[in-house]
Amino acid sequence: MENHEPEAPRGLRTSVKGPLLFSAFWGVVAFFAVLIFASGGSAHAPRFDLAFTAAGIAFIVSLVIAAMLSMSHKENAEHLGKGSGVNLSSKKPSRRVTLDQDKPEEDK
Repeated sequence: MENHEPEAPRGLRTSVKGPLLFSAFWGVVAFFAVLIFASGGSAHAPRFDLAFTAAGIAFIVSLVIAAMLSMSHKENAEHLGKGSGVNLSSKKPSRRVTLDQDKPEEDK
């Protein structure tokens, strides 16, 4: 058997705990919101069936959204932060900008 080195803990964005906590929060919010508002007043019994249904739907939908957002996250390439863009130095503006500045403005 091979000896495996323990990996460093993953960040909240790449771990499973973050999306689950996010989804659980929205499930609890939906549960209490539906439990309070679906009963139709204090004279009626609370509707736990609707509250659990809404909590389940909110949990699943928010979990799917969080999973899709975490899968679409992509780190920027290293060369993008090195300053290789256009007109980064005011000492050397691009040729197009200098030509536009040399044109006389037309009277309106």
